[in-house]
Amino acid sequence: MLEAAIAFAVLLGLILLRVPVGLGMIVVGFAGFGLMVGWPQAMAMVGQVTYDTGLSYELVVLPLFILMGNFIAKSGYADGLYSASYAFLGHHRGGLAMATVVACGGFSAICGSSFATAATMSKVAMPSMRRYGYADSLAMGSIAGGGTLGIMIPPSVIMVIYGLITETNIGEIFIAGVLPGLLGVMGYMAAVYLTVTFRPGYGPRGERTPWRGRLRALKQVWGIVAIFLLVIGGIYGGVFTTVEAAGIGATGAFALALSSRRLSWKILCDILRESAQTTAMLFVVVIGAMIFSNVINLTGVTMELTAWVQDAGLSPWMVILFIVACYLVLGCLLESISMILLTVPTFFPLVTALGFDPVWFAIVVVLVTEVGLITPPVGLNIFVLKGVQPDVSTGTIFRGVMPFLAMDFVRLAIIVTVPAVSLFLPGLMR
Repeated sequence: MLEAAIAFAVLLGLILLRVPVGLGMIVVGFAGFGLMVGWPQAMAMVGQVTYDTGLSYELVVLPLFILMGNFIAKSGYADGLYSASYAFLGHHRGGLAMATVVACGGFSAICGSSFATAATMSKVAMPSMRRYGYADSLAMGSIAGGGTLGIMIPPSVIMVIYGLITETNIGEIFIAGVLPGLLGVMGYMAAVYLTVTFRPGYGPRGERTPWRGRLRALKQVWGIVAIFLLVIGGIYGGVFTTVEAAGIGATGAFALALSSRRLSWKILCDILRESAQTTAMLFVVVIGAMIFSNVINLTGVTMELTAWVQDAGLSPWMVILFIVACYLVLGCLLESISMILLTVPTFFPLVTALGFDPVWFAIVVVLVTEVGLITPPVGLNIFVLKGVQPDVSTGTIFRGVMPFLAMDFVRLAIIVTVPAVSLFLPGLMR
């Protein structure tokens, strides 16, 4: 137990010193293994983990889903999603903010990144909401909250990393995220509705779009809907594996990008370069997580925690509440990937030993990670939006996300207490 605590403390210290989380885990894992087992064995372990991870067939999904998201993001389809959402919702009070939430949900179904969703939708939605006189707090709050859906609605990079670390079926995790993701969209729309009910001036009505215009707007999103249904439907129906789905999705996104006529050689090179950079970063993080988890397993902390829970007479649900509380606190201090990689190798064996479903726990972890993205003082989605809209103060953005944060806590309570919300679709898949 002491060795594990020292390893976590050193790693947190390195992260606070702005050492990249992947490099920090490699350093701590190598040093811990060397001190506990031997330096030649530590060298061999690092080399073997790097080799096995680099050649892992399952990891192919990472670059393919990243490539798919970049093709969609650079092809202007976010504009079409927002236009279609606005056509149906814009004439309601707060309708533009609701349209932003819906468009974020649709974009998340292809992108898989909360940061990319928030940054893209702020450029698309913010000018319209300002033109109609929306309060900056509501406008930025809806973008920040909607952006968090990027890691819940599949495909999700965070879900892939969780599945690889815990050896849980990634396809089942993807399917499990659909209903909680839709619940999140409805909850955020309810947050907008409640905000404009008490403060009508925050979200004036927009123009009503006739039905002919609404149907025309739907034509702009058929491609994204088709790719999402093909990828998720294929996994759900057992037509192809998660890796095959990622390849099909990336190919379909490339075809959509070509059809948009925005894909120049320069944009294509930018997409490939950004995808390669993001993939390399994630591979380093995953390799670091594997090395670090080897040291944590070597300390036996998981078995000690399980024995402590049994001796203390704590009920399994009390343990889950404690874990959720830990995640909520860490979410105020760490970004999502760091939080998952630091905690999942320790908490996952304990949770499964208590008899909880690993797919359900995946959704709980992703959801509390979502909450961390908009929780003060670190909420990274807030700082992404601040970078895109520097004229809006950080305090204004944090005030705007409070109703959405409240809805996240309601959704978290539902997911934790009613596991069937997460496990219904995976149960049909099994």
